[in-house]
Amino acid sequence: MTKNNPITISSWTLGDQCTFEERCKAASAAGYDGIGLRAETYVDALNEGLTDEDILAILKKYNIQCTEVEYIVQWCEATRTYEQKYKVQACFHMCELFNVKHINTGLMENYDIDYTAKKLQELAKRAGNLIIALEPMPYSGLPNLDKTWKIMQKANCDNVYMLLDMWHWVRAKQPYDLLTKEQAQRVISIQIDDAYTRPYADSILRGESMHDRLAPGAGDLDTAGFVKMIKDAGVDPKVIGVEVISDQYMAKGIEYVADYTYKQTLNVLQQAWPEILKD
Repeated sequence: MTKNNPITISSWTLGDQCTFEERCKAASAAGYDGIGLRAETYVDALNEGLTDEDILAILKKYNIQCTEVEYIVQWCEATRTYEQKYKVQACFHMCELFNVKHINTGLMENYDIDYTAKKLQELAKRAGNLIIALEPMPYSGLPNLDKTWKIMQKANCDNVYMLLDMWHWVRAKQPYDLLTKEQAQRVISIQIDDAYTRPYADSILRGESMHDRLAPGAGDLDTAGFVKMIKDAGVDPKVIGVEVISDQYMAKGIEYVADYTYKQTLNVLQQAWPEILKD
């Protein structure tokens, strides 16, 4: 168990067609320290007839933890749907249930910095002691590190940090020497994966993100280089998420996906940051 920086198989990596116990079993057998859950996959577990107590018992059975909770969206909308309001409350409950301190958070809609910062302040206040982890994504309202950082500075909230995902980093055309030490102090977690050299067209880039990522170190864009940037900047990731969303891999079954992505992740970390595996 990597206690301080748990290697975690993110929710989308194992899709949404497996049972909760199948998810835990595959992740544990592969060697992962933790699983990630979206609000949707938590509700799926409840719809199986599981209670919170059952979910905790299954985690214990497979000696694994839930270490990543997601995903808050649409928090800038003037009128938020009840679905989104309930989703936020589900994320808050999951954090309490699993003792997770941060929630992965995105923003697909594009607003100016001042308005987004104001809405971020409102979200941060609702989150209380929990940390909002903003995830820059190139096809979103937080397209890159620059805008995300400017919004964070404008909002000036103690409980707002960043989640940095390698796939989104490289598809935003950002170099591996961009992250400053000051910014690194506001990074709560990372997600690693890999990608082909040539991206999908901008108009369908999200399709690549949701169907055609590669395992860490299996592509052309230097996962180890991303990890070294994270290390050298001084990030202490509370979670090392492995988010590899791949139809190609999933066609081989979740056991294959869990085993292959974990082995690839270990290879990358042993190359780029071996010390982090010794805590």
